[in-house]
Amino acid sequence: MRALLISSLIAASLLLGGCGLRPLYASGSGGAVATILADIDVAPIEGHEGWLVRNALRDRLVAAQNGQGAGKRLRLDVRLEDSITGFGVRADDAVTRERRTLRARYQLVDAGTGQVLLDATAFSDAGIDVVGSEYATIAAESTALERLSQAVADQIVARIAVFADRGGGREPDAPAAPGGQ
Repeated sequence: MRALLISSLIAASLLLGGCGLRPLYASGSGGAVATILADIDVAPIEGHEGWLVRNALRDRLVAAQNGQGAGKRLRLDVRLEDSITGFGVRADDAVTRERRTLRARYQLVDAGTGQVLLDATAFSDAGIDVVGSEYATIAAESTALERLSQAVADQIVARIAVFADRGGGREPDAPAAPGGQ
């Protein structure tokens, strides 16, 4: 019985090994993903929400640099749309619930040529209880914006990492990374 269990585990591991899944940051700080992330400069983004998203992006990109001298060959342009929608209306027409949505359209641009390498969107939303205290509602909206900024930045960096892992952003004459697509 034990031999059957062990052979089943070995067979399962062999099947999973052949599925093509591999860690995104498998090559460490010298890999394609880390190199691309270290080479990105985030352009200024308009508004308070832009300041929050830009700082979150810069935090994540600096963490990816691991001491590499980044040449800033790439530029990340981000345009945000922040909206608050009221719903959950009481009989006296007072709103009891809000939804804050932060959408980002971003483009990864080769700074030298101006060529758009990646054009995508990211978004996140959060529900907010509207309470009797206006201060508490404003504080909840502000906290929601901070969380949404972090979530959108995470989505953007993850999408760029996948793009880099699949061979995006390399020099035209450069060979594909081992295992790249």
